[in-house]
Amino acid sequence: MSIAPAPAELLSTPLHALHLELGARMVPFAGYSMPVQYPMGLMQEHLHTRAAAGLFDVSHMGQLRLIGTDAASAFETLMPVDVVDLPVGKQRYGLLLNEAGGIIDDLMFVNRGDDLFVIVNGACKHGDLAHIYATIGQLCHVDAQFDRALLALQGPQAVTALKRLLPGVEKLVFMTGTAFSWAGADLFITRSGYTGEDGFEISLPADHADAFARALLAQPEVKPIGLGARNSLRLEAGLCLYGQDLDTTTTPVEAALTWAMQKVRRTGGARAGGFPGAERVLAQLEGSEPLTRKRVGLIALERVPVREHTEIQSLNGSTVGEVTSGLLGPSTNQPVAMGYVSVEQSAVGTRLQAMVRGKAVPMEVAAMPFVPNRYFRG
Repeated sequence: MSIAPAPAELLSTPLHALHLELGARMVPFAGYSMPVQYPMGLMQEHLHTRAAAGLFDVSHMGQLRLIGTDAASAFETLMPVDVVDLPVGKQRYGLLLNEAGGIIDDLMFVNRGDDLFVIVNGACKHGDLAHIYATIGQLCHVDAQFDRALLALQGPQAVTALKRLLPGVEKLVFMTGTAFSWAGADLFITRSGYTGEDGFEISLPADHADAFARALLAQPEVKPIGLGARNSLRLEAGLCLYGQDLDTTTTPVEAALTWAMQKVRRTGGARAGGFPGAERVLAQLEGSEPLTRKRVGLIALERVPVREHTEIQSLNGSTVGEVTSGLLGPSTNQPVAMGYVSVEQSAVGTRLQAMVRGKAVPMEVAAMPFVPNRYFRG
């Protein structure tokens, strides 16, 4: 995981004092001072989340509302996903694209009936806001809510802990959301997250975040979790990190994210195309523009972690790609990675090698996720 160089002045989330009180090691990330780990340590934080429930501060991320009768159709012009037909209360994964089909950011959005609620990556949020406002700001009202806090409660016992505070939250299923109230504050909760586990993301006013986080941490299942374990959990789940696994030079097809492109937006669909880079993306999807590279999962066959920017070679020593994320998986107990390789070398089971400090480490292309997802679908 890349840690951003510290700007002149780091911002603090509403939970900054709580992080310090809990003994967190703070690092600069996306312009904020963020906890990378707590005294329990990355390995135990990761395993605790897989076994029980982990609380993450993700308040650095950006929250937006798109309001108006044309908000859905307008937002759909920016992404190769179905926004118009998304039912009220449902959440979907989206991709903002540039004119070359490259990914500006990946995001989540919910149809709340009276608005679209959008969550974007922290390092991209100001650029995303400017892009969305410049492109569709005349078609809908764009309301930035960057002052709201965002918490993620993840793990198989997350629902047990959260329903003590918010009875009825257990009725949500994966990729749905609804409003709740707690201590006079308006909360919006989705059953989603970025660990591969069951869990929830909780948007709430900044002035209630500390009290709500403390109430969650008072539950026996819940421990605080930092950025380090968040990174290892998402990688084991086969989930991309923007800025490492995705960027403006990467198309959804190269990134193996075509599952996020519903049929209605593909060639032959009722609302095919009409998004930035559509000609190129649809040509790649159909095969008329051949891919040169593809995102794949990789497992090292020796116990040597293979980090981002490591060169990947074929067995004859030719460069065929590069690792974008990699570490020793705490749950898999073996080194896992993802990266981009030539299409010819992308089939599951293909043997490759990574050059780690001048040594060739044998690797194999593997199916993702590396750990089975455990989302609650009802």
